[in-house]
Amino acid sequence: MATISTNLHLTTARVAAACARAGRPVQSVTLLAVSKTFGADAVREAYAAGQRAFGENYVQEGLAKIAALADLRADLQWHLIGPLQSNKTRAVAEAFDWVHGVDRLKIAERLAEQRPPHLRPLQLCLQVNVSGEASKSGVAPADLPALAHAVAALPRGRVVLRGLMSIPEPAADAEARRRPHRALRECLERLNRDGLALDTLSMGMSDDLEAAIAEGATIVRVGRAIFGARGGVA
Repeated sequence: MATISTNLHLTTARVAAACARAGRPVQSVTLLAVSKTFGADAVREAYAAGQRAFGENYVQEGLAKIAALADLRADLQWHLIGPLQSNKTRAVAEAFDWVHGVDRLKIAERLAEQRPPHLRPLQLCLQVNVSGEASKSGVAPADLPALAHAVAALPRGRVVLRGLMSIPEPAADAEARRRPHRALRECLERLNRDGLALDTLSMGMSDDLEAAIAEGATIVRVGRAIFGARGGVA
């Protein structure tokens, strides 16, 4: 059975190859290791192999791992990539570095209010429902500009709007995989033309990271290819 270290090496090689094909520097893409359903020991193993950025889907699970790995806190970057309810914003504002799934102004406002002033501003991405799936969270593309400008106007000492994220529906062929990532990139480009300065596209997972990088992803969220299959890790 492949080790986390081996899987991480193979995934890093995939990212580098995709960047080369896209004519992009490998430093332009951050590999986010999605550690949901895997314990703190698995995160520690990935850390020993050189990984520093980790993504969690569930607030309580993420908080438990952050506490268990407190000795590594200065070296680790913790991203909440799953849905966030308003009654959990304080814990997230106090513990995480990034939040990817913001799709309501109320959530962003609470994070800004509750971010401790001694911490670096919380980095935010707005989740966009590019596929229009009823079962998916995310702001509709038509409603994105108003939300983005409102979030960008929040106190920058507490939160900073960095970009957009999406979780598109799976697709079988290469062009179909690229299409929703292209749509998200075009959303970001329109916002920047409208006066924002966003630099982050959080898109692409184990099965489609190459398509995402080809369309401009700056963060790819990879769980299964690094940690193995368990509990639906993407």
